[in-house]
Amino acid sequence: MTLQMCEEAAMAAIALQTTHRQPRQVPAPELKPLDPDVVSDAIPAFFIGRNAAGLWVAREARGRIGGLFVLKSSAVDFASRQSAPARCALVFPLETIELDIENRGNPLIVLAALAGRVLKRLAAR
Repeated sequence: MTLQMCEEAAMAAIALQTTHRQPRQVPAPELKPLDPDVVSDAIPAFFIGRNAAGLWVAREARGRIGGLFVLKSSAVDFASRQSAPARCALVFPLETIELDIENRGNPLIVLAALAGRVLKRLAAR
């Protein structure tokens, strides 16, 4: 495990804690396929944005792969690695977006989310 992954997990736990203190926002808009006049089928495209918890989401436009990250640079690196050796187009929506597929990004974020739920239950006792 790299130091960056450990740092991301710690930051994810903090982000998840602050989410529980904030009111739930309006549901995130659905990510729709990109217009073929804008991006060619030959160029992979990724949506990069923040979710309601403040984590960075990287999701391939066709929904084939995606991940959650604490750092924006990690989300961009993920998109670049997944489209290698070709380049990819990056789309940065202004609205919050949610990962609607399996998290293939930072695996420690799942553990941080679980830890957040456990802490919430313990605090409710």
